[in-house]
Amino acid sequence: MQRLILLTLFLFCFGSLYAQQTEPKKYLVYLSDKNNTPYTIQQPEKFLSAKAVSRRQRQQIPVLERDLPVNPAYVQTLKSTGIDVWYTSRWFNAVIVRGTAEQLAQVNALPFVKNSRSLDIISGPSAGGTLSLNDIPGKAAANTASLLAPGDYGLAYHQANMLGATNLHEAGYHGEGMTIAVLDAGFPGVNTIPAFAHLYQNNQVSGTYDFVTRSENVYGANSHGTSVLSTMAAYLPDKMIGTAYKANYLLLRTEDAPTEHNIEEVNWLVAAEYADSAGADVINSSLGYTTFDAPSVSYSYDQMDGNTTIVARAADFAAATGILVVTSAGNDGNKAWKYISSPADADSVLTVGAVDSLGVVAAFSSRGPTADGRIKPDVVALGANAYVLNSSGTVVKSNGTSFSGPIMAGFATTLWQANLTKTNYEIIQLIRQLGSKASNPDNTLGYGIPNYSRNVTGLPTPGNEEGIAVINPVIGNELVLLLSEDWRKKRAELQLMDATGKLILKSTLQPNLERQTIDLQKMALQKGIYLCRIISGDQVATVRFVKL
Repeated sequence: MQRLILLTLFLFCFGSLYAQQTEPKKYLVYLSDKNNTPYTIQQPEKFLSAKAVSRRQRQQIPVLERDLPVNPAYVQTLKSTGIDVWYTSRWFNAVIVRGTAEQLAQVNALPFVKNSRSLDIISGPSAGGTLSLNDIPGKAAANTASLLAPGDYGLAYHQANMLGATNLHEAGYHGEGMTIAVLDAGFPGVNTIPAFAHLYQNNQVSGTYDFVTRSENVYGANSHGTSVLSTMAAYLPDKMIGTAYKANYLLLRTEDAPTEHNIEEVNWLVAAEYADSAGADVINSSLGYTTFDAPSVSYSYDQMDGNTTIVARAADFAAATGILVVTSAGNDGNKAWKYISSPADADSVLTVGAVDSLGVVAAFSSRGPTADGRIKPDVVALGANAYVLNSSGTVVKSNGTSFSGPIMAGFATTLWQANLTKTNYEIIQLIRQLGSKASNPDNTLGYGIPNYSRNVTGLPTPGNEEGIAVINPVIGNELVLLLSEDWRKKRAELQLMDATGKLILKSTLQPNLERQTIDLQKMALQKGIYLCRIISGDQVATVRFVKL
């Protein structure tokens, strides 16, 4: 009997070991070079959308060899071994494959393979579908009102107003022409919830892809992404309005919520590359990685240095292409770990912590610094009792930097829309400067709660490139315009309007004066944003100012 038990145990163990060796797993295979690739940096339009190229050009970012696709000849050779190729990574010069240990051994023996690493436990059956690149329309059609009252935002007013996103909306910036890629765990209900109907009516959903199952259907799985998206994209007056409701969106599922393995970091990587290729301006990621399920190896705090984890390196590569990467700090502030997760440790991203409605840090909001001593989070927004939509479209309270992050991402998108000449790094710096703790940042609140009206001199004055500037902000009752020599020679009319375009004042400018002073006392202007239009013949320039 004892011998039978031992034999049974041997067969069980042997069978388990045999299954581990023969069942397919996922691997990240690094390649040695991109030699003889048919792609060149001189023709980026062969592998990047026009919007992706434009984003780089606007920020004077060259296309690099790192941006070139993986050599397709290498991919074909890999496939000839029988291994299943899931994705390729331009930035890592790597291929994500699924196969047995025997197949991997054949792959590792190829002359162009540098090395490989396992990504997770035995994987499920291969899913179908192929990833297609969707170009991004330049600007979404509008059917949503530009003029909003506080009540239109419903319960979400405070979380938007805390940052001054409502003021940006008043100034005419709602995210038009900008594209936000949302990397999350699923978006159930987004295609049926009334608050998202405008996204489909105006073609603001520019692409969808599920990197977990390799399909274009993202309207299932975990509802976390639905709630995250709502803080930015919702538009249902009197119920909820998000911080960038007229932006275009890429809905990308990278997270397999029931498990935690390195494969999800790689999903994040290839989704970020897709977002880059499709021309995204902003990536919002309410995901963070520290602890994994066995046999994946968890990270230590020492590895939160911005250069070690797969996902932090991916985030920095995305930022290097001109994308503004906004990531949640994490929810471990009141746990043993307490520190930020990754990619919140990356050095080129905007990391967002959470506060309550009074601006007090949420206990769960993860703290800094990074392992190499950098201040994190960068800034904070409402994340304790934030208002979001659930998968049935109901407005509910929820907690987490998962929501302070996208609230901030929507704000950052509209702020960048108002400052398109700035780079993504300059926008991060501007947002820090707008913070309530800009002069004394710490590792709890970072640079604090940014607000649009805190430092309006950091905002652009459209028309300055045409020789007209305004001294911002207007604190008293004098509006001061500065005119170039060309404008001083013209006979010009000034039109003063509120943020809705309503005419308040008409006046003729004095000729041959560089500094024009306009008396505002009789108009008793309220605090807010105003437009000043200068007209001479068929030449028109508009500048914006804030009345404090």
